[in-house]
Amino acid sequence: MDRMLVVIFKDESSAYKGKKALQTINDNGDIGVYAYAILKKNPDGSSTVKQEDDGGPLGTLLGTSLGSLIGLLAGPAGVVVGATAGMLSGMTDDLNNSRIGSGFIQDVNAKLTPGTVALIAEINEDWTAPIDTQMEALGGEVFRRALNAVEKQVNDEDVASMKADLEHLKAEHAQSQADRKQKLQTKIDALEAKLQAAEAKAKQKREQQEAILRAKASVLQSKVAALNTRI
Repeated sequence: MDRMLVVIFKDESSAYKGKKALQTINDNGDIGVYAYAILKKNPDGSSTVKQEDDGGPLGTLLGTSLGSLIGLLAGPAGVVVGATAGMLSGMTDDLNNSRIGSGFIQDVNAKLTPGTVALIAEINEDWTAPIDTQMEALGGEVFRRALNAVEKQVNDEDVASMKADLEHLKAEHAQSQADRKQKLQTKIDALEAKLQAAEAKAKQKREQQEAILRAKASVLQSKVAALNTRI
């Protein structure tokens, strides 16, 4: 099952130990780690995203679910980026793009107080014991939530609505008098431009999702291979 994992530690050192433990559990084949980050809550309420390496197999493609979650947890106080800028490419996405509910965000934020540090990861996990045992031994508090199936529905519905409006305007334009035609044409031109932009965004999103799915498939293949070597 694909899940979002957040482990909150009292200090940065413990969080990095937690990340190392997560990587070890992944290497053993007990879980599959798609991407990860470490976020520190500063005394002034702002957040610093820290990163030792490439953020996991997905690298800068974390921008959908994990990037959105980081943005939501960072909050309006802003983020001081201590890593590559691409890591937060999706942090301004809405809650739907994070693919988890607002209740999970509230639960985590209640514990992510100034001075604490969170290990955040998108993982594939069949059972919880390996992570819970390791993280709790390091003093971490574990939060996890299954990722829901929200994908491109909102954007598709928006495109469909614009297409319907466009057809209606064109039909009205065909039956209107000359003075009205020009006003309608202006609206048609503006809506066509918005539609093209929305379709281009949808294409970009599809391509990004396809790349992420390929990367995830590679992670799961590595997980299976690791398990096979233990049999």
